[in-house]
Amino acid sequence: MRQNPSFAMTDVAELRRIIAANPWATLVGRDENGMTASHYAVLLDPDRDDLTVVGHVGRPDDIVLGLGAQELLVVFQGPHGYISPGWYGDVAAVPTWNYVAVHLSGTPELLDAEENLRVLDHLVDHFESRLADPRGMWAPPNDAAFLRRLEAGTIGFRLTPTRVAAKRKLSQNKPDEVIENVILELSGDGVYAEPRLAAEMRRAHDARLAARDAATAAPAAER
Repeated sequence: MRQNPSFAMTDVAELRRIIAANPWATLVGRDENGMTASHYAVLLDPDRDDLTVVGHVGRPDDIVLGLGAQELLVVFQGPHGYISPGWYGDVAAVPTWNYVAVHLSGTPELLDAEENLRVLDHLVDHFESRLADPRGMWAPPNDAAFLRRLEAGTIGFRLTPTRVAAKRKLSQNKPDEVIENVILELSGDGVYAEPRLAAEMRRAHDARLAARDAATAAPAAER
């Protein structure tokens, strides 16, 4: 992903928030036949506070992705949506697409069977915990033999990225009144409404306003 300093995301806490909120990831790797993209749920490593992630792939995706033998790209796509030029007011403008994305690259560590089972268990609990009647991986009628067969068909991995590219393109280059109107349109009931994108824009815009106010107040305080 080409980086633009105006849209770059670098705060680890913010990157972790985006990853946690958007676990359905795209894994991009290659073998001798070329590149392959696969799609799996990938979570932050619960034992780390950095950008390390854990997940699994089904065999033989480990082979076509070159898992563990070379660099793997993991893409997390956050909220995104179409931005109409009509939302900018009576000015020269063209459409664009606002979005948030995090790319993690590195050579993953392959997990042994026991650790892979722990990752699979964590994955199930992560999503089942939101249900009124959650069903854990080890809940009957699942038994140890069934889960061992399940694990044997997967390859677990842990990836601590050596390269990170993250982008938050949320109309930061537009005037405040335009940003507010874009947020309003995305929050509405139109054909291009995207409430999650509107919330992400509101979060980013409010943070910029707070930083701007703090920078303005600092010289006055020094006087």
